[in-house]
Amino acid sequence: MLETKIRIILLVAVICYFVIIMIYLKNKTLNLKYSLLWLFAGLAMGLFVLFPHLLYWFSDLFGIYDPMNTLFASGIGFLIAIVMSLTSIVSRQNRKIRTLIQELAILEKRVRELEGSKSEK
Repeated sequence: MLETKIRIILLVAVICYFVIIMIYLKNKTLNLKYSLLWLFAGLAMGLFVLFPHLLYWFSDLFGIYDPMNTLFASGIGFLIAIVMSLTSIVSRQNRKIRTLIQELAILEKRVRELEGSKSEK
């Protein structure tokens, strides 16, 4: 089993993690739809800390010798998933911005053309 000292430290870390996420949500620094993956990762880590037998079960399932390595591997897995999610969001926003810039340029050209035709009359 996990040492009590390690469990307490990890539990405090998970609680601090949730407090930080909630502060970001309260201040609207982070949108809820983007924070769900962060909350799910924290929940999984919290479950592993509170119920270490789950950690041992996953260690046996994946053939990992040390349960702490399973905890770190799952943390790295969640971080990779979060980075992929954020990369997808950034790519989508980039496409939207490019489209908006092109539409704005077309509208500005039309306005200049209309202003030019009015000044000729």
